[in-house]
Amino acid sequence: MAKATKDGPRRKGGIWDPLKGNVADKHAAAGQPKTPQTESPSYRLAYADDDFLSREELRPVRLQLELMKVEMMLAERGIQSTVVLFGGARIPAPGQNAWAARNETQRNNLEAASIYYEEARKFANLCGKHSASYNYQEYVVVTGGGPGVMEAGNRGATEAGAPSIGLNIMLPHEQAPNRFVTPEFSFNFHYFAIRKMHFMMRAKAVAVFPGGFGTLDEMFEALTLIQTKRMERIPLILFGEKFWRGIINFGALAEFGTIAPDDLNLISFVETAEQAWKIISDFYEH
Repeated sequence: MAKATKDGPRRKGGIWDPLKGNVADKHAAAGQPKTPQTESPSYRLAYADDDFLSREELRPVRLQLELMKVEMMLAERGIQSTVVLFGGARIPAPGQNAWAARNETQRNNLEAASIYYEEARKFANLCGKHSASYNYQEYVVVTGGGPGVMEAGNRGATEAGAPSIGLNIMLPHEQAPNRFVTPEFSFNFHYFAIRKMHFMMRAKAVAVFPGGFGTLDEMFEALTLIQTKRMERIPLILFGEKFWRGIINFGALAEFGTIAPDDLNLISFVETAEQAWKIISDFYEH
């Protein structure tokens, strides 16, 4: 019997795999003669059939795929932990117009809020510089990938020479990836639930800047997970105490009894990037 001339087919990690790969069959199927049979949707390989994968019955599979794709790609790049930045997409950079303003009051408020764009940029820069000590595998900045505070976060990390992650989602507006997201870490989601999981799965800290419904949703989800001990306690930092206390009466919740008085200690208020980083540094490094 003839001997093999090489060590044979192996998958990543050196695992022996004598089976023909699915990618080879995908390319082979695309090159088959065009006939009524081969061009019928029924003939498409199931995993290469976008219309089939988009069917309502395949929702559980799509949920699994969105969870696995990002997890596998981050794991392959050795990303161990992240610092999450939440905040308004409508907050402009200093000197820029408030594109989302619908009236003069909103314009004045949003343009004044550009201070938070700058603090998010500085904060992400500090995270990126510290991440360098860990070969850019710890304290990696992750944002929602869009404009406003999200852009500021990715921008600050980029200016520190660090990679950063953008978890975009398909929305009618606001959510095209900003140009500062590291391209190989630019992800896109259909399901909010899976996107939220990825925000929390590696989070060592969460920094929340002024924002709208989406920011509030993300903040309260993180708070709920920590409060109910569904995740480890991590620093949860709110930038702009006046803003937050103006829209949420945290003390009233404790006074009424719907949260415990000690739950108020889960939140830290800061005004500057340096204050925020000190909280994280004291929590982990000391």
